[in-house]
Amino acid sequence: MTRHIPIGIKTSPQAVDWATLDAMWARIGTYDVFESVWMNDHLTDISFDRHGPSLEALTTAAALLRHVPGRWIGHAVLSNTFRHPAVLAKAATVLDHATGGRFIVGLGAGWHEGEHVSLGIPLPPMRERFDRFESAVHVLRALWSPEASANPGVTRPDPFYPLVEATNEPPPTASGPRLWLGAGKRRGIALTAALADGWVMPAVDILSGRATDLDDFSLGRDAIVQQLESIGRDPAAFDFGAQVPTGDTAEDRAKALGAAHDALRRGATHVILNVRPRLGPEGVDVVAEEVAAPLRRAIG
Repeated sequence: MTRHIPIGIKTSPQAVDWATLDAMWARIGTYDVFESVWMNDHLTDISFDRHGPSLEALTTAAALLRHVPGRWIGHAVLSNTFRHPAVLAKAATVLDHATGGRFIVGLGAGWHEGEHVSLGIPLPPMRERFDRFESAVHVLRALWSPEASANPGVTRPDPFYPLVEATNEPPPTASGPRLWLGAGKRRGIALTAALADGWVMPAVDILSGRATDLDDFSLGRDAIVQQLESIGRDPAAFDFGAQVPTGDTAEDRAKALGAAHDALRRGATHVILNVRPRLGPEGVDVVAEEVAAPLRRAIG
């Protein structure tokens, strides 16, 4: 049986005003070709070291999802440093219900130093940052579990985020939020294979700050597949999301269509087309018509 490949669209909430982003999501809702809608998670505009406009990602998604009923909503990715994981678990449960069980929590360890420093948010050294990220993933899983739906709840000793008879009431839907991780190094690969439903290629390498590409996607995917097989999980039941930038011009979009096909050849099970917010609703139109629609026709 051939696996269906969803096509998604991602609109950054940075460097954009509310009216434009609202109009973009309204336009997205008119295109059936987009089965998922995504955004990233930053508190400032990351094209600068500090400052710059950025809309908070969880509340923005909650306010905009009315435009895209029946679609998957996801973040690629939320920063673990911004929110206590118990609060994130509760917020994700709300969005899980609001989307009818179609909310994807994409989670990463956090990386942009300027937004942390300027807003007084701790950004620990990488080892501790990943330790906290790993603990947060366990907290999410615990609070979305059936055991957390009623008293006495779940207890989980932890140096960062301990739970003591914790409940998450009301609980998520029967399917619950999906959890995709955006980690690509050795410990991240192992954590992703063990506890996640999917992996989304981060748009930025957390250590160097450079933009990632499809070679990075292949390396991460192949490593996760190997780890899944080693622990007895079926890679065919796992999601691999590839992000594809679509640029500004028709030439950029033609390259994006080629890159999307390349991502599928490399094993992507979900293609996310990144649209620059400054292009507004018209940017949604051209990406739908010049990239998403021909991609859908080609892959069925």
